[in-house]
Amino acid sequence: MAQAAKRTALRFIVRGRVQGVGYRSFAEKAASVTGVSGWARNRDDGTVEAVACGTKSQLDAFAGYLHQGPRWGEVRSVEVTECELVAGTGFTIRH
Repeated sequence: MAQAAKRTALRFIVRGRVQGVGYRSFAEKAASVTGVSGWARNRDDGTVEAVACGTKSQLDAFAGYLHQGPRWGEVRSVEVTECELVAGTGFTIRH
């Protein structure tokens, strides 16, 4: 029997024009496409924070979407750090 791919979690801090442009919904759709679970939220400093759990290839694909951003947004930088796995399935937008 094949061993399941190891799941890890990454925390993303996205800077640029990322609030008020549908960035969190964009991240939610990207999570659905890539199969990661987690959440995204706006932060008081104007950035968007996202935590995603998945395999390395899923997280790489998700990070690619986050670097691209939605049509009306402008991503200047994405800071990525490892973090604790988040319990649960699916991807939510936190308020």
